[in-house]
Amino acid sequence: METELPGLPEALRRVGEVILGDPAEAARSTIIALAERAGSSPATVTRFCRAFGFSGYAELRVALATETGRAAQAGWGAGVGHEIGPDDPLDAAIEVMAAADARLIQDTAAQLDSEIVAQVADAIVAAPRVLLVGVSTSGNVATMYEGRFRRIGVPCWSAGDAHVALSDAALLGSNDVAIGISHRGRTREVMEALAEAGSHDATTVAVTSFARSPLADLADLVLTTASRETTFRLGGLAAVHSQLFVLDAVYVAVAQRTYERTNQAFGLTISAVESHRVERG
Repeated sequence: METELPGLPEALRRVGEVILGDPAEAARSTIIALAERAGSSPATVTRFCRAFGFSGYAELRVALATETGRAAQAGWGAGVGHEIGPDDPLDAAIEVMAAADARLIQDTAAQLDSEIVAQVADAIVAAPRVLLVGVSTSGNVATMYEGRFRRIGVPCWSAGDAHVALSDAALLGSNDVAIGISHRGRTREVMEALAEAGSHDATTVAVTSFARSPLADLADLVLTTASRETTFRLGGLAAVHSQLFVLDAVYVAVAQRTYERTNQAFGLTISAVESHRVERG
């Protein structure tokens, strides 16, 4: 929800800010009370709920209560902020980082749609070719998962250069898969590559923190990531662990569907690189 607020109309954004400011209180409030706190109307609150896929305020309250209960039960990292000062002890900085990353993974898992993960995995298993596209930090993530998928026998390539990405996308066909990775979903190179792949009837997948971004609009399937910024780790850097988690979920789903082939591939590849390992002294 937090990542979507900047793109909302002002009235809806105020409702979201009130909810994020105190989710537990929002879960206890009536729709009239919440509307008053946001300086809006009950109808605006209802529109906000529907914008995020809830049938109404009652369903949103249940979701908020569930999430705040989960956070309270987890407990670890409670009270730890997101700011790291220049004079803060390193132990304190590490605690902030660890708490932010732990909550990031919890948030990502909570919002991840397992049905979409399954659809992406099914498409990858059936695909003659899989293309991963990302730029800068997201490009590093794409490169990592190219290696992981190829390790289990998936014919996978990654591209971070615009010309290479467009050329690779142009060669995809109706059974192939193109996955675009972009935190904000507004990276031109990634959008262009996904659009090119889609024009050749490839299945297109967006991995982004913004479900209503231009990249998400281009994709057949959307996997959303979370982002929790801390000092020195902003934007795309803050979303890296979330991107890794989401793609790991897809990777595991693919490995489940190709269990025998995956185990055979692990055996062959481990044996192939064994001679490059240094023996214990």
